[in-house]
Amino acid sequence: MDALAPQLPSHKDILSRIFGYDSFRGDQEVIIRHVIDGGDALVLMPTGGGKSLCYQIPAMCRPGVAVIVSPLIALMQDQVTALKQLGVKAASLNSSLPYSEILATERAMRSGELEMIYVAPEKLLTENFLNLLDQCDLALFAIDEAHCVSQWGHDFRPEYLKLSLLKERFPWVPRIALTATADGPTRQDIKERLHLSDARAFVAGFDRPNIRYRIGLKAAPKKQLTDLLEREHSGQSGIIYCMSRNKVDEIAQSLCEKGFNALPYHAGLGKDIRFNNQDRFLKDDAVIMVATVAFGMGIDKPDVRFVIHLDLPKSLEAYYQETGRAGRDGLPAEAWMIYSMNDVARLYHMASQSDAPEAQKRIENRKLEALLGFCETTRCRRQVLLEYFDDNPIEPCGNCDTCLNPVESFDGTEAAQKALSTVYRTGQIFGSAHVIDILLGAKTERIEKLRHDQLSTFGIGTEYPKQEWRSIFRQLVALGLLKVDMEGHGSFQLGAECRPVLRGEKPVLLRRDPQKKTRAALREHYKKSFGPAATIDDPKDEALFQALRARRLELAKDQGVPPYVIFNDKTLLEMVMARPIDLSDMADIPGVGKRKLERYAGIFLEVINENRS
Repeated sequence: MDALAPQLPSHKDILSRIFGYDSFRGDQEVIIRHVIDGGDALVLMPTGGGKSLCYQIPAMCRPGVAVIVSPLIALMQDQVTALKQLGVKAASLNSSLPYSEILATERAMRSGELEMIYVAPEKLLTENFLNLLDQCDLALFAIDEAHCVSQWGHDFRPEYLKLSLLKERFPWVPRIALTATADGPTRQDIKERLHLSDARAFVAGFDRPNIRYRIGLKAAPKKQLTDLLEREHSGQSGIIYCMSRNKVDEIAQSLCEKGFNALPYHAGLGKDIRFNNQDRFLKDDAVIMVATVAFGMGIDKPDVRFVIHLDLPKSLEAYYQETGRAGRDGLPAEAWMIYSMNDVARLYHMASQSDAPEAQKRIENRKLEALLGFCETTRCRRQVLLEYFDDNPIEPCGNCDTCLNPVESFDGTEAAQKALSTVYRTGQIFGSAHVIDILLGAKTERIEKLRHDQLSTFGIGTEYPKQEWRSIFRQLVALGLLKVDMEGHGSFQLGAECRPVLRGEKPVLLRRDPQKKTRAALREHYKKSFGPAATIDDPKDEALFQALRARRLELAKDQGVPPYVIFNDKTLLEMVMARPIDLSDMADIPGVGKRKLERYAGIFLEVINENRS
């Protein structure tokens, strides 16, 4: 070793001095040491699980500049802003930057002044940038959101396919691919397409125990949404996903009229509007973003307290990815979704009308069936979700609607037979409304015109009300006993598995929709699971927490950065609980590294002292 070469810091020193933490979580240290030693890695770690440290710390421990491939400009900017707050020499190169800044950044790369450079795959793959890399010492390549390389994933991006050239052009540079969302086939696809067959795989688990999963049925969506926000999420930041642009605009306007600070985001809005709305969401408190799936990837805001789906997502991967934007700080958060059979029919129709190959359509249909099974399960939702990703929990989670308010099940074999028989006898060309009317013996004009009141199944289902029949039909679709017409008419057709049920050879177990759990019970659950910092009951603690947030917001606005890059909510809550007196006490607060201690400790200690009693 060259005696004059600069001594690089250790990974533990960087964790403590730069990031302000005493210990690593889960497999972080093993991954970091593996990459520091020059090994390739595939890392699957839940959103908020600390994936970024797995390449950021090796980037500072290895000589040269680390190249981080990121799919979105917003993600790059967010990461670089946070790193600069910590005193790390990081930058990004993207199309939004002025030419003079691009030239300065490229010079810094050549001279070894940068520790990390963030680029989009399109930028990295240009010959000019590859030639620039030839002139630099390279620490590592990190490929974030690596599931984008897989055509079987939920967010395929063709430009990711060409990243395999990194192995060919720079075989001596270690590569780490990271994602929070990948089932078995997607993981294999990542390894093959990125030439990572010899890479060590680290699957850290997919569980996000701080997220409470709740799923309900659409009745009056706007009222259901407003009631939830007023009752449980007043003054909090969150994301609401809708399937269409029109619905995004409608919901955002409706919430604004009711006094919420809601903003729309979709591809139909101008670039400047999208940028400004996203900037407000990141930098202001208590902003609700109403969006299509065009919004979200790379959003690193840690204090998103809820993610709401007003329509079904396309798959469990998409659902997991989108709900994973809640509670990245580890504090209690909620994933709330309502859906209807119309959502199911719309998704089947979209799949049937796509230009994808038949094999891809079959995969998409299986993914949709898995999502429906998750929605209609009587089991712990977290167990079903994690099993989908081959991550099997042992015990029910105690933090989802089916655990907090166990679902009653019943023998639905006879009900299923009645429903399936009616679908068959009406020619498999009608949707749930007409079939249910027949089962209930309704004398509608349509039934009389079609003489469906003459069917043997007319009026044989009066033991269940209309709402329960709707639930039964949804579950029959989820079980594969019925399928929704792929041509978009919403009519039911018999599924491949229905014959043994009709013959009485196979029983059917169905669920009854549960009653609501009280908010007080949920708060008690949170305290038990996450400790006293998870919820604040003492008015003095609440007053201090809000005072700290207000001062943080002032500092953030002065600097033009999101508040959470100064301190996230979890660190502020630790200050509330610990009530530090001096710099020594403040240095013990998790998340307060050396740079932030020097820069902010006195300011926040002043707030704490002003609120002492």
